[in-house]
Amino acid sequence: METALGHRYTSPVNIRVCEADLHLHNLRTRMPFKYGIATMTHMPMAFVRVALEVDGRTTLGVAADLLPPKWFTKDPARDVLDEIHEMLDVIETALELAEGQNAPSVFDLWLHLHDSQTAWATAENKPPLLAHFGTSLVERAVMDAYCRAIAKPFHRALLDDDFGIRLGELRSELDGFSPAAWLPARPHSEIIARHTVGLSDPLTDADIAHGEHLTDGLPQSLVSSIRVYGLRHFKLKVSGEPAHDTERLRQIARVLQAECGADFAFTLDGNEQFKSFAGFRAFWETLRADESLKSFLTRLLFVEQPLHRSVALHKDAAAALGDWPDRPSFIIDESDGELDSLPTALALGYNGTSHKNCKGVIKGIANRCLIAHRQAQSPTRPFLMSGEDLCNVGPVALLQDLAVCASLGIKSIERNGHHYNAGLSQFPIEVQQQVLSTHYDLYHPSPAGWPTLTIERGRIALGSVNEAAFGVKFLLNPGQFTPADEWEWE
Repeated sequence: METALGHRYTSPVNIRVCEADLHLHNLRTRMPFKYGIATMTHMPMAFVRVALEVDGRTTLGVAADLLPPKWFTKDPARDVLDEIHEMLDVIETALELAEGQNAPSVFDLWLHLHDSQTAWATAENKPPLLAHFGTSLVERAVMDAYCRAIAKPFHRALLDDDFGIRLGELRSELDGFSPAAWLPARPHSEIIARHTVGLSDPLTDADIAHGEHLTDGLPQSLVSSIRVYGLRHFKLKVSGEPAHDTERLRQIARVLQAECGADFAFTLDGNEQFKSFAGFRAFWETLRADESLKSFLTRLLFVEQPLHRSVALHKDAAAALGDWPDRPSFIIDESDGELDSLPTALALGYNGTSHKNCKGVIKGIANRCLIAHRQAQSPTRPFLMSGEDLCNVGPVALLQDLAVCASLGIKSIERNGHHYNAGLSQFPIEVQQQVLSTHYDLYHPSPAGWPTLTIERGRIALGSVNEAAFGVKFLLNPGQFTPADEWEWE
């Protein structure tokens, strides 16, 4: 691909996706990550690259994401490799649909791609959450190239309306507003890392099974992670088995209270493990009746996606939530697969949704603006938008996700990619050096020399992320990884 140096533009006449390609890189976790019905131990990371022409000049942009099992579709009977090939299918389709596409703005290009991908997915019976994973990767690569072309960081381009986002076409009540009307004037300079406690994670060093102690220099147990990183926010996974979950939460409560005193907060992730709000309510009342958990439960921020996506947005949810006056706050996550998912959820009584870049950046911007608008209209009702993780790691995916969350004003963000992966040790040395030299506030060398995420006082500094075009200060070359048509599952 040919590229020209970035050039400042204020009002581009036309943008065009000239070329796009897909490369993959296999990764292995340093410890198993058990969530919902899946246990992740190895997975490929996808890298999408586009050549974007902006007013006659071509600039490259890159996006990346892991291909996690049992998240976009949660079918316990399906083979993991089949799921990965399906994810690759939606990405490759989005790339094919985007190539050659012309538009007067990033928003118009995205909207056309979103509509085309929706039509294809409907014909192929692909669920929206999965289908638009492909859309989102193209969207992010285009945004990266565009921000490089106009020489502006993401947050500045967003507030200056350089992407041309017409909120009214996505949320009618926001017609006439630009994103700047609802978003913070500057991005967060740091965020709180909300640490994931997976279903099989050891809580103390004594819980680590014989022969499973890691020697990579990073913390392994919850206690060690708290002490090394200064953690204060946590995301606790539950399995949908009330007796087991209750005992697990008792154990976690003892750890957090011993290590953090009263200075902590947490969220519960239901991971779609409950079939009805009645079932979750019975579990919640069991927790509330437990004397040992009373103080602990006052630190709850919200509950994420307790119900399976097949029932979460059913009309019955409105009655269940309406009849539960002292309930905790609920947000959707996996159910946020379509452009109208959040308005539907809010109408049913949910408090909000999550942001993950894999669900779409422009959709996330529209969701954040809608939540801010609704909060202004109804000050006494709590509206929420959280930042959640999909085992994100650098050198690209994590940084772009942080850039978006910071621009949306999300402060507490789940981060777990650094915990289940040994930093960037599995990437080429050249990439490791690029990361350490350009993102010195975000990463530092591990005892073995490879980059590992810097978390101090439970917080992640975002100076270099906010300065970059779209999170990443250097332009990664995906060509050093395996072309998608040559990739093999390890």
